Amino acid sequence: MTTPLEAAEPAVQAAGPGDERSTRRGTLQYALSKAGGALFSIAMVIVGTFFVFRLLPGDPVRNLAQGRNMTPDQLNLERHRLGLDKPVLQQFFDFVGNTLRLDLGTSYEYKRPVLDLIGERIGPTLLLAGTGLVIAVSLGIWQGTRSGWRPGTRFDRFSTSVSLVLWSVPTFWLGLLLMMVLGVGIGPIPGLFPFRGIESVDAPDGFAYVLDVASHMVLPCLTLVGVVYAQYLLIMRSSLLEEVSQDYVTVARAKGLRDDEVRRRHAVPNALLPTVTLVFMRIGFVVGGAVTVETIYTWPGLGQLFYRAIKVPDFTLMQGTFLLITVSVIVMNTLADVVYHMLDPRVRSA
Repeated sequence: MTTPLEAAEPAVQAAGPGDERSTRRGTLQYALSKAGGALFSIAMVIVGTFFVFRLLPGDPVRNLAQGRNMTPDQLNLERHRLGLDKPVLQQFFDFVGNTLRLDLGTSYEYKRPVLDLIGERIGPTLLLAGTGLVIAVSLGIWQGTRSGWRPGTRFDRFSTSVSLVLWSVPTFWLGLLLMMVLGVGIGPIPGLFPFRGIESVDAPDGFAYVLDVASHMVLPCLTLVGVVYAQYLLIMRSSLLEEVSQDYVTVARAKGLRDDEVRRRHAVPNALLPTVTLVFMRIGFVVGGAVTVETIYTWPGLGQLFYRAIKVPDFTLMQGTFLLITVSVIVMNTLADVVYHMLDPRVRSA
């Protein structure tokens, strides 16, 4: 009797150069269509970014002038310097033109180019959010694989319950709780980790500096991982449960393959496809960082910079940081679609 796996082998071997060229052509057409949609989305983001932030309450000039005695003429002169006295449409066209030239303007509060401020803050954000993403993905995939391969076990029930609880907890609440318990300390239990900034005031040099930064990353990373890893666990678990019921897994077991080999070589690679898509989507958010986490722990990244810009409101800084975040998300989502199309033949044939 011919098994489904054996029956599929001649078809795979019979695929000639023409089929490969057709597949590459289809992938290229799919990528170009997705790129066109991404460009349209970016154009809409540029338009929305300008007008949405103008709806925020508050006068940037008056907020920046707090604590200083400025006459109405001086306030009007400052508005003229910032270009806020121009008609809104003229401000919009200036913004679009400058953005196309990769000029995001000058911050009202810092009086420095927005690109320079973003360049200074993107490093700490990539360090924190990137580390948190790697830990969350690794932990989620490992737990999701164990839970999905043996559903109903104690490990499955415990890991799923804990992840759902953490996923449901507001980020700011979890951050404050970890800060109180592990940072400040409770009763006789002292605080274990620093919870302000990226380094100590008297930060040492060399490898000791690396350890100092790592100790400051513990609580923010724990907060990020706690509220994110459940997504990877649940998606990996559900994908693996679906793959376990497929015929090819049954055939592989019937051919005498060990259970661990069936899981590692057959089920897990196919179950990873939805998780890969989610990872690409989350990479886009890494550039934007976690506004709540960076604000709680005063982490000097893009998230905290965006939060400070909203308080003023600093229109140019808000526009620049938000545009970077949204464009990163759009680009990563587009790459995720293309990668999924390349990895999964079922999508190519749809």
